[in-house]
Amino acid sequence: MQVAHIARWSETGSNNTVKCLLCPHFCQIKAGNSGTCGVRLNENGTLIAASYGKVSALHLDPIEKKPLYHFFPGSKILSVGSIGCNLDCAYCQNHDISQADLGTYRIAQTFSPAQMVREALRHPGNIGIAYTYNEPVVWFEFMLSTAIAANIAGLKNVMVTNGFINEGPLSELLPFIDAFSVDLKGFSESFYHKISAGTLAPVLNSLKQIRQAGKHLEIVNLVVPQLNDNEEKFESMLQWIANELGENTILHLSRYFPRYRLGTEPTPLYTLDKLTEIARAKLKFVYVGNVQSEYSDTRCPVCKNLLITRQGYTVSFPGLSKDGKCISCSFKFCER
Repeated sequence: MQVAHIARWSETGSNNTVKCLLCPHFCQIKAGNSGTCGVRLNENGTLIAASYGKVSALHLDPIEKKPLYHFFPGSKILSVGSIGCNLDCAYCQNHDISQADLGTYRIAQTFSPAQMVREALRHPGNIGIAYTYNEPVVWFEFMLSTAIAANIAGLKNVMVTNGFINEGPLSELLPFIDAFSVDLKGFSESFYHKISAGTLAPVLNSLKQIRQAGKHLEIVNLVVPQLNDNEEKFESMLQWIANELGENTILHLSRYFPRYRLGTEPTPLYTLDKLTEIARAKLKFVYVGNVQSEYSDTRCPVCKNLLITRQGYTVSFPGLSKDGKCISCSFKFCER
């Protein structure tokens, strides 16, 4: 019989009601019910992390798939996910697991943190563990325990997240997470409310907290026609990133395709081209994903030497040394 794992970041109220303090929803959960995420359950006044150790997907992926382009480029990382999410994006590509709950989704595998680390170490050349596929914030307890064990074993930890998490829990994770890929879905509260059932301000706070902690950070913005492709709003987002996070912040603009509840036509290529040119005027590293693009390669920010070329997930290093330096000017670009 599996032992129930008590959730962190909660407080008990009257009549066995529990308030979850993990994310900005601050769900007030009655006994027998779950929070918005579907996996944090109130059992007789105690909040339970019901998805602890329950794995829906486990794959060895290119690090570029996260996407992370400046963090050990060309490497492999063990990607693991569970079920549940604290947002409900109308276009979610993984809605079959992100919007599932334990009552409807059949979990095939269960791991302890130690078992997950052993699985990661089993793959030659694997640099670590990426918590991804569904939203890892709602898997907080298992992710934290596994990340601590992985850190001790010399592995890297990567979090692919919507950034919708409170400051305290994020502070607890930060010492053990090496790199973040954060989905900044739009740049207005109305967009977050309408499309994702969330709010923007906490995501911006998370981005600043990650940057202030000195962790590797890359941002993903899925460009959805007529919803977040307004050039004025887009420029406001770029200005915020440049001012608050720095012009060296890596931004991935990703092409949208119809998914889940949203049937809007895919993002026109000319829209991506236009927004990429606008972005490159403010940020040094802007890439385009979900499409073959000329905006996939990396040049040295100092001498403009071509460092990395990418064709899908095939990566080559014409201008980058084995220790991550530009072979032209010796600028230290990244770890390899």
